[in-house]
Formats: sequence, C-alpha cells, structure tokens
Amino acid sequence: MNLLKAASTVSLLTLASRVTGLVREQLMAATFGASAVTDAFNVAFRIPNLLRRLFAEGAFSQAFVPLLAASRERDGDEATHRLVDAVATVLCWVLMATVAVGVVAAPVIVWLMASGLAAFDHSVFMTRLMFPYIACMSLVALAAGVLNTWRRFAVPAATPVLLNLSWIVAAWWGAPWFARMGLEPIYAVAAGVMVGGVLQLAVQWPALRKVGMAPRLGWTPRQVAGAWSHPGVGRILRQMGPALLGVSVAQVSLLINTQIASHLTVGSVSWLTYADRLMEFPTALLGVALGVVLLPRLSASQASGDAAGYSAMLDWGLRMVVLLALPCAVALLVFADPLVAVLYHYGRFSAVDAGQTVLALQGYGVGLMGLIAIKVLAPGFYARQDVRTPVKIAVVVLVITQGLNAALVPWLGHAGLALSIGLAAMINAAWLLVGLLKAGAYRPGAGWSGFLLRVVLACLALAGALWWCNSRTDWLALQSTPWVRALWLGAVVTLSATAYLVLLRVLGLRWWAFMRRAP
Repeated sequence: MNLLKAASTVSLLTLASRVTGLVREQLMAATFGASAVTDAFNVAFRIPNLLRRLFAEGAFSQAFVPLLAASRERDGDEATHRLVDAVATVLCWVLMATVAVGVVAAPVIVWLMASGLAAFDHSVFMTRLMFPYIACMSLVALAAGVLNTWRRFAVPAATPVLLNLSWIVAAWWGAPWFARMGLEPIYAVAAGVMVGGVLQLAVQWPALRKVGMAPRLGWTPRQVAGAWSHPGVGRILRQMGPALLGVSVAQVSLLINTQIASHLTVGSVSWLTYADRLMEFPTALLGVALGVVLLPRLSASQASGDAAGYSAMLDWGLRMVVLLALPCAVALLVFADPLVAVLYHYGRFSAVDAGQTVLALQGYGVGLMGLIAIKVLAPGFYARQDVRTPVKIAVVVLVITQGLNAALVPWLGHAGLALSIGLAAMINAAWLLVGLLKAGAYRPGAGWSGFLLRVVLACLALAGALWWCNSRTDWLALQSTPWVRALWLGAVVTLSATAYLVLLRVLGLRWWAFMRRAP
C-alpha cells in the first residue's frame, strides 16, 4: 500500500469536510455572531463532542483498532467478524444507557462545563437535544475502525461532510423558519446536528456490508451476555481503562478551559471556538489523515514482529509532519488576520470579534506542530498496545497546562487559554517522541539534519512573504468587497504554497523519498 496515496485520499476527503466545515462556521458567524446564545450553543455541542472524543474517536478507537488489526492478521476474517459483532452489541447497550443519563442530567452537566454562561437554560435545552449525537458518532467510530483496518479509507473520511451540510441547511433555512415560529433560531442548528449524526451513521452500513463486516447485533439477554463474555470485549475494556484516562486528561483540560472562558468576557467561548475550527483545518488534513493511515499499519507491523517497517513508517509520518505542518503553523502566526477576516468577518461578526479570534488563533498556532505530531506519535504507542505511557505524559501535561493558564489568562484573557493549549501540545509531542526513542521503537532514518535545514529555510522565506502581504492590505476594510478579499487571499495562499514547494526543490529536497510503500 502506498502510504502517501492513502494519506492523500484521506486528506482530500477531509479537505471536503473541512471546507464545508468552514462554510458552516462562516454562516454561524454571519448569522449569530459571538454572543451569549452562541456561547450557549458551543457549550451544548461541546458536551456530546467531548464524550465522542472520550468514547468514540478516543479511548474506544485506541483500544479497538490495534486489537482488530491484530485479530485479522492472526485469526482471519471470520473470527474478526465475531469480535465486531460482540463489540457492537455491547457498545449499543452502553450508549443507550449513556444517552438516557445525559438527557436527564443535562443541567448538572452544563453547570459543570460552563457555570458562568449568560444563557444557561438555552444551553441545557440544546444539550438535551444533541446528546443522542454521541450514540451516532460512537457507532460511526466502530464502523470507521473496521473500514480503515480493511484499508477502505474513503467512506470514514467523507462522512463528516454530511454533518456540515446538515448544519448549513439548518442555519441557512431552519433558523429563519424557527424564528418565524417564535422559537430561538439557534435551536435549528442543534436539530441539524442530530440529523447530521444520523446521516453519518446511515452511510457506514453499506460500506461495512461490502467488506462483509456489518455487525450482527444481539438484543436478547442471552446474546448480550454472550457478547459481554467474548474475550476480545474484555481485552478492549482492559485497554480502554488507561486509554480512557489518557483521553480524559485532554478532555478535562478542555472542560477546565471552557469553564474559565465562560467567566471571561461574553463571546470568549465563541472566539475560541471559531479559532479552533480554523486551526482544526490543518490538524485534520494532516494529523488525522496520517494517524488514520498509520495506526492499522503500525499495529499490523507490530503484530508480525516487523520492527524495521514499524520504525520506517513512523519516520515517514514525522517527516510529513515537519514538511507540511511547519508552514501551516507559520501561516497561522503571520497571516492570521487575513484568514479570520475572509472566513468570518461578515454580518453580525464584528471587527472586534475578528481581532479577538485572531489572538486565539495565533495562540493555537504556536502549538500546531505539536498537535499534529501527537496524531503520529501516539499511534506509535497504541500500536504496541502501550497506552500507559501516553497516559502518564498526558496527566503531567494537564498539570502544566493549568499552570500556564494561571500565568497567561490574567494577562491575555481567552487568548491565554489558546496559547496554553499550544505550548502544552508541543511539550506532549516532544515527550512522546523521547519515549519512542528511548524504547528503541523508533530509529530516525538518515538525512534528518539536511531535511530540517531545507524546511526551516523555506519556512523563513514563506514567513517573510506572508508578513509583507499582510502588512500591505487592510483586510477588515475590504468587507464591502468580499469576493475581492477572498480572491486576493486565495492568490496569496496559492502563490506562497507554490513558492514554498519550489524553494524546497531548489534546495535539494527529493520528493520521491516520500512515496513510501508499506511493507
């Protein structure tokens, strides 16, 4: 399998997801701005999203995918199908109980998440409306784990587009309709989130049937008991324990940050959310794509004892991080004003909102390299079924993050929260890298010093060009001519990216070195 081709496929489909995601955020910013009600919605959506990251994409995937890949490698497809049946049955019953508790306990959950919200009751209602989203996305995560293990990357990478499209329709058409009915317009977006979750789940099942892995769910007490007694379920639960703790650490940090932001200036939660959505664009295109492609292959190499192939794939992933994430970080730091102005500065999103979002985006940009590198380095541990080491690192990093918050938030406000996350991500990534090196699992390939020098020189040139373009234009003043502003931004980004790649080639970077084939 060509790793670059697979990662490119995921990246291109993720690009479609992120483009539609940016459109949805543009529409949210223009329609609702940054206000008490948008803070309430962002908190309400963050709650099921937090649980999704804990149970679906987080601890569950980290425990499930390596075991699934190892089972297919050693035991064959039929035994693996029985494992999928058992896991899906247990997951469905756990999710039904979780959703019931979440809907009933919504006021307590919102208070724990953001007690300082000005529109607290709105957030409680929307939390109840969107809580079943966690069930949809957890089952989507199970399906994605199976499809990625079978090297069917397209469907899992493309399905987030459905959420964004549903969200866009809800904001564009549903919100005015809700307003005419005398309802809070943003409730339409909450309903759109649930529709999007159902649609994402619906498109997974045909893909699972095509590879012969559609789960056979158990509904009788005997079937459920049999699923719980499956040895694979027990192994996943044992692996999920420390993995859940590790992912929980990151989500506890998010919880604390949201709580702090809810007590800052009204709009702080929304400013951070808009910046986070923009920062997630490169994170998803690069980090998620690399992680999705590498984890099943790293797990298979580990299961077959191919230490050289395992190390080589990690080396390839880290070089891709440096090659592509470093220029993105430069752009977020030097070119944040144009990005925020072009994407968000419309309608009810004011110049003040734009300036505050820029500060948050630059804080995140400091840690972009770390955020993306973690997506490559952490799977290196999960593939070896070592979740304890990342957990220990994450716990210490959580403490460091809150220490940074104590120092930076009184000085920088909401931007201090973003900067704390960025700095902590860099520490986390460096620690994971040192751990893999000390364990002897990763041995850097030849030519790293020359490679780094070329990339740094090209990024310095990129930073200079972007700074010059930014300083020559008043991007906020171009609000009255949005198409001119957008076209100018597109031209600058396209020319800068092309110049960066050309300069790397002039400096002697050999592109064929990245056309790696997995063993």
